[in-house]
Amino acid sequence: MFWVYILRCNDQSYYTGHTDDLNIRIKQHENNAIESCYTSTRLPVQLVFWQPFATREEALFAEQRIKGWSRAKKEALINKNWDEIKILAKRKKAAHASRRRCAPPQRERF
Repeated sequence: MFWVYILRCNDQSYYTGHTDDLNIRIKQHENNAIESCYTSTRLPVQLVFWQPFATREEALFAEQRIKGWSRAKKEALINKNWDEIKILAKRKKAAHASRRRCAPPQRERF
């Protein structure tokens, strides 16, 4: 079993990670066992979300996807607000589409 998790740091930022042992990994964060980790200067941390996955690849994919999300979308996930996640996903798609329409044409390369 593998896990994706989100920690709320002391500075109210979020850290997203994945692990094969959630209890040990959270203790490592809490005890500053990995000094170069993002959370090491933002202690204490609080576990606010976790989700199991069957494989490491699935957990890693989910971690990378969540890391790309806005703070609002992460908070919707933490609160299990699926309707808000859908709304925020649509907003991002609409914003992305409008940027493509306004982009200057690409020059041909020779």
